[in-house]
Amino acid sequence: MREATRRALQQLSDQQLQQRLPWRERWTVRDLMMHVLSFPELACLSHQHGSMSTDDMRASDARLRAVQTSEAMTAYGESVRQHISAFLQSNNTAAFDRVVPAHYGGEVTVLELLSIILSHSTHHLKQAHWFITNELGVSLVRPLTDEDLEGIVTPAALF
Repeated sequence: MREATRRALQQLSDQQLQQRLPWRERWTVRDLMMHVLSFPELACLSHQHGSMSTDDMRASDARLRAVQTSEAMTAYGESVRQHISAFLQSNNTAAFDRVVPAHYGGEVTVLELLSIILSHSTHHLKQAHWFITNELGVSLVRPLTDEDLEGIVTPAALF
């Protein structure tokens, strides 16, 4: 997933990142892509924060407001990937099994939340790829594939 996000980001100009989304008028392409990247980080961090609440989401949005360019977004996405990989390889079963209240999923374990959020993010990534191709007219080099989403349950409906 991260690789497909990186590939798309590298092909977008700063102007394209500022294009508004018709289905969520307050969001830009940048906002959507940051949502794709930041929600898995929030899910992973829930074992430390004790939740993934709307307050956690707002705090994350504020913290990441300065991440505006495709280069900065790509670097942030790589840091998220490294953090999640390290967490999953930690064998920290207490953290994995910690039950946290989450805006998505209710009371779930951190690993369950991470799975829910990866599904959520891949769904938004599919929407982003559709918008980039169909509305911005960008012919993505190496567009999103099933292999990019392998192992992540992703809703079939686009909207």
